Amino acid sequence: MAQLNLVKIDGGFLIPHTDEDKALIDKKRIGTVLTADFRETRNGKFHRKFMVLLKLGFDYWTPVGGTVSPHERNLLSRFAAELAKYGGEHQTLQDLASGFLDGMAQKRANLEVEKSFEAYRKWVVMEAGFYTVAHYPNGTVRKEAKSISFAKMDNNEFDELYRACVNVIWNHTLFAYFDSQAELDAAVNRLMGF
Repeated sequence: MAQLNLVKIDGGFLIPHTDEDKALIDKKRIGTVLTADFRETRNGKFHRKFMVLLKLGFDYWTPVGGTVSPHERNLLSRFAAELAKYGGEHQTLQDLASGFLDGMAQKRANLEVEKSFEAYRKWVVMEAGFYTVAHYPNGTVRKEAKSISFAKMDNNEFDELYRACVNVIWNHTLFAYFDSQAELDAAVNRLMGF
């Protein structure tokens, strides 16, 4: 089964998009009926613009914060506060939690961390709210970034994703390097060669 790409033109007509599509149609006899399930394809230039935005954010991003995540710090701090309700001095328990986390950070500090574009891309997409939740056999639950492939995301959802990711990258990193989001957009367009 061959794939055929058509473009709608004035008058409601569909014409072949490429020479290959035209060659495929030319092989059919006059009067041949073709059936198809139509779906609108995403704008490839917009997809490339998204990738340029991600690359720009990735290039300006410098990993900071150490080896203990804010989530881990928050969880242990809340646990210490909960323990304080059942007896124990709140500040002492917080200090113990902080000391434990500092020791854990020291043990983890020996790990080599490599800046990864793929991990960054997935993080941005999840921070933008485009993720699924996976349940694993050991009982853990983890967010996984939604696929941005053409087959998995239509134009409307991709447009929403792009706008949300601009905000994530802006708020996390690029606000410190550009005066406005309009200036950021102009920089992305220059990199795209628009």
